[in-house]
Amino acid sequence: MNGVSGVGGVGGGVSGVSGETARKGAQAASRGGTLREVTARSGLVARGVLYALIGVLAVRVAFGGGDREADRQGALQELADQPFGSVLIWAVGIGLVCMVLWRLSEAVFGAAGPDGDKPAKRLASAGRCVFYAVAAFSVLVFASGGGGSSGDEQSRDMTAKSLGLPGGQWLVGAVGVGIAVAGVVIAVQAARCRFREHLAMGGASRGWRKAVDFLGVTGGLARGAVFTAAGGFVVYAALRYDPGQAKGLDDTLRAFAGTPAGPWLLVAVAVGLVLFGAFSWAMARWREV
Repeated sequence: MNGVSGVGGVGGGVSGVSGETARKGAQAASRGGTLREVTARSGLVARGVLYALIGVLAVRVAFGGGDREADRQGALQELADQPFGSVLIWAVGIGLVCMVLWRLSEAVFGAAGPDGDKPAKRLASAGRCVFYAVAAFSVLVFASGGGGSSGDEQSRDMTAKSLGLPGGQWLVGAVGVGIAVAGVVIAVQAARCRFREHLAMGGASRGWRKAVDFLGVTGGLARGAVFTAAGGFVVYAALRYDPGQAKGLDDTLRAFAGTPAGPWLLVAVAVGLVLFGAFSWAMARWREV
C-alpha cells in the first residue's frame, strides 16, 4: 500500500508540475497575443490617418487648391499645422513601427487564420514589413526635424541610382511590374471582398457589415489603382531609361487628372483613399490578428 501511495504521490507531483507548466504557457501565449493585438491595431490606426490625409490633399489638388503634395510628406506637414502637431506625428510614426512589428511577427510565427502558416503568406507579410519599415523611418525622420524630400523626388532618385547598376534597367522594370501586379491584386481582392476572411464581426449589426464592405471595396479599388499606375510609370522609366518618368504618389495622383476623365477621376480616387483610411480604422476595430 505504501508503494502504491508513493506512486500516487509522484503521479500527483508530476501532474501538478505539468499543470503549472501549462498555466505558464497559456499566460505567455496570452501576453504574446495581447502584444500582437496592440501593435496590429495601433498600426492600422496610423495607416488610416495617413491615407485619409493623403486623400484629402488629393481632393484639394483636383480642385486646384492647396499648396502641398498629396503624399506622405504632405500629410505629415498637414499634421504639423494642427494643435499638438509634433505629438501627432510622433504618434503616427510609433504606430507605423507597431505595424512593422505586427507584420514581422506574421512573417516569423504565421498570421491569424487557418492558412497563416503557408510560406506565401509569410513571404507577403515579410514584404509588408519592409514596406512599412521604410514608411515608419521616413515619418520618424520627419518627426525628429529631419524634413526630407518629397515622394516624387525620392522615386526619381532611387530609379536613377538603380538604372546605374549592372542590369539596372531590368531591375527597375521588374520592380515596376511587381508594384503594378501588387496593385492589381489589391484591387481584385477588394472587389471580391477577401478582407472579410480577416474580420471578426460576430457581434456587429448588418448595417456595420455593409458599411465595412463598402469601405473595403471602394477604398481597396482606389488603392489598387494608385499602386498599378505607379508601377506602370516605373516600368515606363525602365523602358525609356529615363528616371524622370518615374513618379511618386503625388505625381501619380495628378496623372489621373490628365486622363480624358479629367479631374473627376482624381476626385474619385482621392475619395477612395479617404475611404480606405476609414476602412483601416474599421480593421483596427474588427480585424482578427
